[in-house]
Amino acid sequence: MAKNRKISILFPPMADIPFRTMTDTAWHDLGMDALCEKLSPKANERGLIAQAMKAMTDDPAVSAFRIGVFEDILAFPELRSRMMDLLSHVQFLNDYGSFRKDHDMRAGLWELLHRFSELDDYISSVEAIRACLEDYDIQSEGFTALREYVISIYEDLSFAELKKDIKALKADTSNLRSITIGINLNKSFEVDSIGLISVNSKEFRNSGILGNLSDAINSREGIREDNKWDGSMRFHPVANSSADFTNTVNRMGAIFAGAKNPLLMPMMLPTLVNTPEQDSSRYITHYFDKEVSSMLSLVTRRLEQVLSRYVNLSIGSIADLIPEFMYYIRWAEFIEKMKEAGFRFCRPETAGITEDALPENCRMNAKSFYNLKLAATSELTAADIVPNDLDFSAEHTLYLLTGANRGGKTTLTQAVGLLYVLAQGGICVPAESFVFSPVDCIYTHYPADEDKTMDLGRLGEECRRFREIYDASTENSLLLLNETFSTTSFEEGYYIAGDAVRAILNRGTRTIYNTHMHKLAVEIDSLNRESNTKAASLIAEVEDGTKRSFRMKIAPPEGRSHAEDIAVRYGVTYEALTGTKPRD
Repeated sequence: MAKNRKISILFPPMADIPFRTMTDTAWHDLGMDALCEKLSPKANERGLIAQAMKAMTDDPAVSAFRIGVFEDILAFPELRSRMMDLLSHVQFLNDYGSFRKDHDMRAGLWELLHRFSELDDYISSVEAIRACLEDYDIQSEGFTALREYVISIYEDLSFAELKKDIKALKADTSNLRSITIGINLNKSFEVDSIGLISVNSKEFRNSGILGNLSDAINSREGIREDNKWDGSMRFHPVANSSADFTNTVNRMGAIFAGAKNPLLMPMMLPTLVNTPEQDSSRYITHYFDKEVSSMLSLVTRRLEQVLSRYVNLSIGSIADLIPEFMYYIRWAEFIEKMKEAGFRFCRPETAGITEDALPENCRMNAKSFYNLKLAATSELTAADIVPNDLDFSAEHTLYLLTGANRGGKTTLTQAVGLLYVLAQGGICVPAESFVFSPVDCIYTHYPADEDKTMDLGRLGEECRRFREIYDASTENSLLLLNETFSTTSFEEGYYIAGDAVRAILNRGTRTIYNTHMHKLAVEIDSLNRESNTKAASLIAEVEDGTKRSFRMKIAPPEGRSHAEDIAVRYGVTYEALTGTKPRD
């Protein structure tokens, strides 16, 4: 049945979707850990968000599915708040109720009634979820499937039968008003056995059974020779507190001296709430539960049949949606806050899903994008942020990014990675427009910490990590290299980097290589001769010779711009050292 399948708003109903897990190192290099700090103060929520976004697949259907769900979440704030309230209630039933617990189906009436009440509560929750999903003009495949799933439960023939059974069983159990008890005594006037005579639909109205006990014994009839009750004794109600209840039992001690279990029906459990532990009255519940169940065998059997039929209800599947809703909601709250501050976002478009989304051989086109981590964690305003454009295609498969120090190269490298993480997670991206083919994973190679290079040395550590990344990546991956092979001499680094670039181009992996080895970019034509995919030189612009614009453009490298920039900053040019005018 439809209600028995797993429902999700993070994953479309597809079999065997291949996923790769982004490493913790790459997650940190992209600044995602810092971004998640902005999303939630709760470590468990940040962990769930990271878990969802680190799992990457290049299947465009998954990205499109999530993008649609997030758009609905963003469009209807009331929908997300209502759904979280309802799902939290379902989660409570799932965690603390009896739905997922093993049960003896010959359980007593009290336990069956308790579980029966939980099912009634669950039905109300399903009805409320259905109403909530029907109140909004949801468009996404994920929410549409969820709505159909809930409706299928609600309209299922067995679900309707359950509602009917609940109504009938409520009427049956609501008629229990009193019980008649028979007590057998031994020769010492001690209780020998107790038996349940009948269950009645009316309450006893007579009173004074204790006060008339002596009169009854000493009456003309005396002790009767049979056990048929003629209604002559009056009824004395038990007080509704543990102290009064205990007093009542003590007053009956002459007859019930040997009794270990005070008399109480399961429906009177509130009278036991404050009963002392040593008071054996707490055991009477089990006795009368058994006895009442025996006499109400028809009702009990009907309850058992209903519960056995619905013990595997989909309450767990619905409760499991809470982390997925939380994932979207935290991002929606964050994006709304950033929009209020003036930052621009757009819906990402998935190539392969959106018709004519990308030209032939183009795998990404980003217009006016910026680094979301920088925007969220710095004091920069939206007006301070400098946007950039970039595309990945057969002619621009690998970018050799060069330019002046602190010109925005690392910021742009990180920003591109963030675009993919957000878009493939379904979240709108910081750009004017973004069309992309999903990647199967993101791999980063940033300079290693000193304490991690003691055994192999810095160059050895870099080479080892690069080989691991290259072996793990495919033509559908994204490589982000930051100053890779720059920890040795220029000659050695240039030689190793040249071979690495040729290998990447041969595979066709989308790559940004942020480097100070300008010569590598100068000789880009020779690198491109050996592969069908091409590298391009991307530079960080400098205005008026020294002013950083933080804009990137495709252009030949500026030769010694980095060395000159450092020399000018620290005053070690010939002119600065000698105080002479610059040479022509």
